[in-house]
Amino acid sequence: MALGAFDRALIAAVQGGLPLVARPYEAVGAMLGVDGEQVRARLQSMLQEGLVRRIGAVPNHYRLGFTANGMSVWDVDDAQVDTLAGQILQLKGISHCYRRTRHLPDWPYNLFAMLHGRSRAEVESQADVVASVLGPACRAHDILYSTAILKKTGLRLKDH
Repeated sequence: MALGAFDRALIAAVQGGLPLVARPYEAVGAMLGVDGEQVRARLQSMLQEGLVRRIGAVPNHYRLGFTANGMSVWDVDDAQVDTLAGQILQLKGISHCYRRTRHLPDWPYNLFAMLHGRSRAEVESQADVVASVLGPACRAHDILYSTAILKKTGLRLKDH
């Protein structure tokens, strides 16, 4: 789908994130010479057309003080993993939780849950809570701590 000049300018204006101001759509509109309602309406149309897949917050956990982020991995009974994952998602400190295929014999883990804390002790405390929810359905687990932020941006338009 070819982008029109306004759509290209709008995407370029928001692809790095909305301005951190009280009325971000109005701020973008001011950059483009339109009002904020036109910005909101066109972005909504782009979502409905599938041109834009999602508009949402992308928190930088490190900048928010959550510097001990760890992907917890769990070996959970396959018959219970989906139900238990739904319970894990309700816990405080879990940003996402999903099921993955095991790669036996080296990788027995089939449930992943990202834990965020201000210290490793805080993350390990969260892992203890997850373990208590999983109960005897969990056979093993580990925590893989983040050492760098690899990506915090969405798709970008190429400059021509």
